[in-house]
Amino acid sequence: MHPFEAEEPPRLAILLGYAGLLPFVSGALGIWVIPLGWRPFVLEALLDFAALTLAFMGAIHWGLAMRAEETDEQAQIQLGLSVIPPLFGWLAISAGMPMGVALPTLLIAFIGLYFADLHAAKLGLAPRWYASLRMPLTVVVSLCLLLAWASVLVA
Repeated sequence: MHPFEAEEPPRLAILLGYAGLLPFVSGALGIWVIPLGWRPFVLEALLDFAALTLAFMGAIHWGLAMRAEETDEQAQIQLGLSVIPPLFGWLAISAGMPMGVALPTLLIAFIGLYFADLHAAKLGLAPRWYASLRMPLTVVVSLCLLLAWASVLVA
């Protein structure tokens, strides 16, 4: 069976995907338990990692689209859309946005990226298992960003 047709994600993809959640979870929880003076540093680190992850995930879509035929219009659209997640990440960390705006910007980007992941899998650009791996990862990332955003709103 071709790896793209497998229903279950490879074990290594699962392990690495969940390992990538550690900075999100530790950052979102850390904001609530560390001394107030450290919160800006933890929030910045969380934002930086989220932006970096968006760039990484956008690059995955770039790679998936490159695998397709040059004449595949859907793949070309996917290729163009692959630059949107890193742009959202860059905007959130470089535009001087207040945390109360940067965090929901990142949240929207991750949710949009999940729908792009579903679309790529539907088109056959991504492996069948990709959406099932991305779903729990996106939920955890979204919850972490919401938790961090809540810390900013109550501060």
